[in-house]
Amino acid sequence: MTSTYDVYVGVGAAAGSLTRYHVGRWISQISNSDFPWGTWFINVVGSCVLGLVFKDFWWHQHDTMWWLLLGTGFCGGFTTFSTMSYETMHLMRTNRWMATAYLASSLGLGCVLIWAILWV
Repeated sequence: MTSTYDVYVGVGAAAGSLTRYHVGRWISQISNSDFPWGTWFINVVGSCVLGLVFKDFWWHQHDTMWWLLLGTGFCGGFTTFSTMSYETMHLMRTNRWMATAYLASSLGLGCVLIWAILWV
């Protein structure tokens, strides 16, 4: 049974990672800024998607495999805490205010949006 779980998480993570790569690349091409809009957008949207998936699972009975595929797999592969951390440290060298705004808005807005999705 565990190997089946691994497949669902792996397929979801692969789909999320590929989506993150293409969305991030597209946003980087249209954005001409030192601010890492691609990662910011991905993490904020990923927080919303995770909130929506969680809320649906909260109210409806679903097979655990769907959570592994969508919540753990796709959202885990789509969002990227490590890239956000790297980009924050890179910005700290050049523009501390931008680094602070990036980190605070990524985490803050993500949390506020999840709260709004779950409670409003």
